This record gives sequence, structure tokens and C-alpha cells, in this order.
Amino acid sequence: MRRWFLRFGFRGLSAIAILACGTFARAEDGATGDDWPSYGGRDSAWRYSALQQINRSNVRHLKTQWVFQTGKIDGGLNATPVVVGGVMYLSSSWNRVFAIDAVTGNEIWHYFYPNPREIGIGYSPWNRGVAVSGGRVFFGTLDNSVVALDQKTGRELWRVNVEDMRQCGCNITGAPLVVKDKVIVGVTGGDSAHRGYLTAFDVKTGRKAWRFWTIPGPGDKGFETWEGNSWKQGGGSTWMTGSYDPELNLVYWGVGNPAADFYGGDRKGANLYTDSLIALDPDTGKLKWYYQEIPHDVWDFDAAFECILFDATVKGVKRKLLLNVNKGGYTFVVDRVTGEFVSAYPVAENITWIKGVDAKGNLVGRNEPPVGQPTLMCPSIGGGHQWNHSSYSPQTGMLYTTGIEWCQQVTVRPEEPREGFNYFSGVFQLKPPMHGEPGGHLDAYDPVTGKKFWSYRAKYPLLASQLSTAGDLVFTGDPEGNFLAFDARHGEKLWSFQTGSGHRGSPISYAVNGKQYIATPSGWGSSLAGLLPQLWPETEDFPLGSSLFVFALPEEK
Repeated sequence: MRRWFLRFGFRGLSAIAILACGTFARAEDGATGDDWPSYGGRDSAWRYSALQQINRSNVRHLKTQWVFQTGKIDGGLNATPVVVGGVMYLSSSWNRVFAIDAVTGNEIWHYFYPNPREIGIGYSPWNRGVAVSGGRVFFGTLDNSVVALDQKTGRELWRVNVEDMRQCGCNITGAPLVVKDKVIVGVTGGDSAHRGYLTAFDVKTGRKAWRFWTIPGPGDKGFETWEGNSWKQGGGSTWMTGSYDPELNLVYWGVGNPAADFYGGDRKGANLYTDSLIALDPDTGKLKWYYQEIPHDVWDFDAAFECILFDATVKGVKRKLLLNVNKGGYTFVVDRVTGEFVSAYPVAENITWIKGVDAKGNLVGRNEPPVGQPTLMCPSIGGGHQWNHSSYSPQTGMLYTTGIEWCQQVTVRPEEPREGFNYFSGVFQLKPPMHGEPGGHLDAYDPVTGKKFWSYRAKYPLLASQLSTAGDLVFTGDPEGNFLAFDARHGEKLWSFQTGSGHRGSPISYAVNGKQYIATPSGWGSSLAGLLPQLWPETEDFPLGSSLFVFALPEEK
């Protein structure tokens, strides 16, 4: 397993009224305007732009405005650009951060972090984004530190180490989330013998404000869900970015799988708070509620992905909801005030690890792989859904997200944990799905009921985030380098552009001086991309890259 990571790490592991589908949402909570101020667009994580200069009728006329090269193609370009006041802030592999004129593409400043020679498990140099607030740019590093830069000059203001990477084998690849006077960061390490957490720092000084352990220790609520000393190295990483509801003053975060990934014999119990959605008080870090999607996970199916906050009418009652699409290929919807289960539905078609989810949120028909016996499981370790962010449009009332069709043969092999080292307790080999061809699909759903409105099939897994806009458009990219635009209501492909390298990051939209732009990272890479040759050998030769493409409509003559 370690050889696999080392080999493939680089190549690739307007107010809104009542809407369609009965959903109800407030644009000021989740829609972006001229700026794209944070990883999810806004703190509600809709990845939706209220701009509509570019729309279904004219998207075919989009032209390239400029292209920015980051200078490092290792691991591709996995980030979400952030735009504030006409300036774009972009992070790339090896902790390079750039400030770019969002109109011309000219560099304003750059900061290159002094990376160590060793960067933890998996040799993963990618970074998924920055946070910008209060005149500062924040990002996490490959040696598990947090850095604050001056927004105007790129000068380093402070730097703090979260935990010794040489011991934990962990780092920070997700974008931070700034809430009031605190910057909150997660951590990797879910596939290693490591105890996960979330940490908040004072935005001005870097002083640690609080830490929430995703694996409870002695005396903590939930400690009883871990057998023996398994809690000490129980995984529970927080490697993606959370969201925030200012009205409720709650931070929401998804938590990853327990360790070991495939063998649970040494950690009997539900294993809180792995594979859970957690709601924290951002001022203190205290847990307000949790909802565990997968108790005692033995499949490596994180719940660490997007936490989309929206309001909807459920059985005639307007409710505040949270939607999370997990790695197991299921969407879970809960009440974001209380954590009460609302609904669940699959986004992948080939699912054998469970038979379904009942009306109370319980997993039905668990299919746990036996020790030492090769077992076919669907989806694969790559997931029925990946970390790339879904999009919610209040205009159409639809959720746009992706599913992946692939399986694996897994053999569980118990092993002794070594702190900071891989702790899979199993080996796997990708296999074609049980039904249909392997590949991916982009789908439009009712976000509460899971009713599917349209679907776009792709030869390969679609591993870029989605962007929806008030122009009734949905944008995403594919591994072959095609950047794509779809009719948000009907799913018709309206436009495409070949960027030269596959898409693994997150497109955005912004405006400067009344002109709307669409920007997308292009650069094939990540550990998951390194898995694809097992089913699609040709993907091993897909070109690498690390470029930011920006498009707009041509000037009228």
C-alpha cells in the first residue's frame, strides 16, 4: 500500500421565493455575487453564483481571457480559487500561494512555503484552497502548520505548527474556514494510526483557541464506543472544509473513517465521531449535536465531504437542513438545528456494502468483508462519490452532484498500528461494476427526496466540483481535460473547452466592473487519479498540468 501511494501520489490518488421541488432558500445566505469569498462560495457552501450575464443562450460564445501557470505540476491543481475585490487568491501543490489580478491574470505577489523534505503519509503535495478574511490569507501546509499572510503583500504574518508531522504522518490539505475571529482547520490522517481533530486559531495572533477531538478520550461522551485503546489511533480525520450558519452560530464539519479502514475487530462499537456530521459552537469548540451516518465503518467511507446548508419544505414544514454526500455513495439530509435525520438516498448505482437506509436513518443489510477472504464490494475504496464539491441552486431547487460506478476486491488483513503510519488492514484491487460500464455521471436531484431529474454519463469518474449559476448553467470538468457547461434544468451539454489536462479542482464565477468570469483549475493529479489505471490503463498517460483558465463573453463591437 505504501508503495502504491509513493508511486501514484503525483499522477494522481436577489431574494428567492418558493422554488421548484418545494425548496425554500435565501440567496443572501448562500449565493455569491461579484466575489467568490470562500471555498464553498459562501459559508453555506452552495457553490452557486447569482451572476447571470453568462447564461444558457450565450454560453457557447465563451472565450479564454487568460491562463495562469503555477509552475509546479506535481499532484495537479486541486484548489478552489478565492476572489475578493478583483483579486484572485490561488493555492497550488507544494503550498504555493498566489495573488492574481482577476481581470488580467497578472501576478501581484506569491508566497512559496519552505516545505520539508518529508511531507507525511502518501506523498501528497496538493492543497485545496485558502481562506481570506480581515486582511489576511490563511492556508494549511504539508507539515501540518497554519500560515497567515498579509492580503496585500503576501508577507508572512504568523505561522503555527498544529502537530508534529514527523510523528502523526498528517498534514493539512483542505481550505481553512474563517468564522468571526477564528480560523478553523482540519487534518488528514484517517488512513493512518492517528487521532483526528479540528483546531481553531485566533486570526490575528495564531494563538490556539480550542481543539475538538473527533475521537473522544477517557471521560468524554462517546468514549464508550471504542474498545480498549483503539481510540488513541482511531482515525477520524477532518480533511475537507466545513460550513457555518451565523443565525444559529454553529460550525458544521464532516468527519472521516475510523482506522483501521477495513478491520474493525480491535475497535468494537459505533466508533464516534467517525463518519459523522458534527455541529460545534465556534466560540468554544463544544459539541452541540452529532449525527453518525455509518456506525463502525469497515469500508473506508468518509462523511468528510461537503456540508451544504439550505432551507426546505419537508412534509409541509419549512426546516433548516444540512446535506452531506458521503464516500459510500449516499446523500444524508439532517436538520441542522438538532441533527435529526430527515432523508437519505444513493448517488451511485452499484452499492453492495448496505442494502439501503431506512426511514429512521439506520443502515439496512450491512455487508462487512470477512477477514482473509477476497470479497467483491461496491463501490470501491475510491468511493461512490469523491470529495469534489456538489452544488445547490436555489433557482432550480436542484442539487448537482456526481456518482462513480466501480467496485473492488478487498481482502481484510488485521495489522498492528504504528503511530503515523498507514493503517488500512487490508488490500484491494479495482473491479468493474456489477451492473453497467465503469465510469461516472453528473446528476440533478431534488435535494431532499433524491428524485432524479437528469443525468449525464461519462467514460471516466467525474472528479471536479460543480458550479451552478443564475444563468441556469452547471459547470464541471472531466479527466480528459474537457471543461463542460450544462443546461441546469434539462442536462443538455451546451459548451466544452479542452484545457490540456484533467480536472480535479473546483470552478468558480466572479465579476469585476460588471463583467462576469468563469474560472477553472486544470491539472490532473491526486492519489485517486493514480487508481484509475487499474480499470482504464490509458489514464496513466493522461497529461499533467497546473493551470488556471479564465473565460468570459467577448466584448460587444
